[in-house]
Amino acid sequence: MQGNMRFGVKLGALALGALLAGGIAVAPEAKADEAGFKGKSAGDIVVRARALWVAPQESSSVSPIGGKVSVGNDLVPELDFSYFVTDNIAVEAIAGTTRHKVNHPQSGTDLGKVSLLPPTVTVQYHFMPKERLSPYVGAGLNYTFFYDVDSGAATSIKYDNHIGYALQAGVDYALGGNWSLNLDVKKIFLKTTASVNGGAIKADVDLDPWLVGVGVGYRF
Repeated sequence: MQGNMRFGVKLGALALGALLAGGIAVAPEAKADEAGFKGKSAGDIVVRARALWVAPQESSSVSPIGGKVSVGNDLVPELDFSYFVTDNIAVEAIAGTTRHKVNHPQSGTDLGKVSLLPPTVTVQYHFMPKERLSPYVGAGLNYTFFYDVDSGAATSIKYDNHIGYALQAGVDYALGGNWSLNLDVKKIFLKTTASVNGGAIKADVDLDPWLVGVGVGYRF
């Protein structure tokens, strides 16, 4: 779904532009607050709330009928918690859930909806933790639970839970006090097997979603 990928990239670019514009807008206030600004430090806990755009980049094989499975996008709220082990290294855990429409376009079959609970933990490296504009990269693991399955036109559908890898890149911009703006992009390498009608049809699906998040953070 190249259109979804382009949309996610455009959303990220617009969010980054808004973040930088916001940084420029608060620059005079930030200068006045300079004495109170200490950057990120070992022992800090940062809690962020984001609006998260989830765009699966799925590929699949369906037996015995062939064709592909299509999985829809979702826009959801998300919380994450980061603990700084050192000034530069943090561990982040995210909490959120998404719901997606599923169908088999070749046959025109509505396969209903499914919810995903994808707890993800990443280890991050923050390049400039003492600066207001502080980029980071991360990598980690994801385990996705599939639940609340609506089978649509099928009699039944069962999705296998699965572990996957996660890559991450983002940037924080510190505002006044302990507040910051955040832009975060993750790529999750995730797959599942969907058993339709008791296993009469099976779909092996690589979901591999892009997660683009924009939000605010508070440092404790």
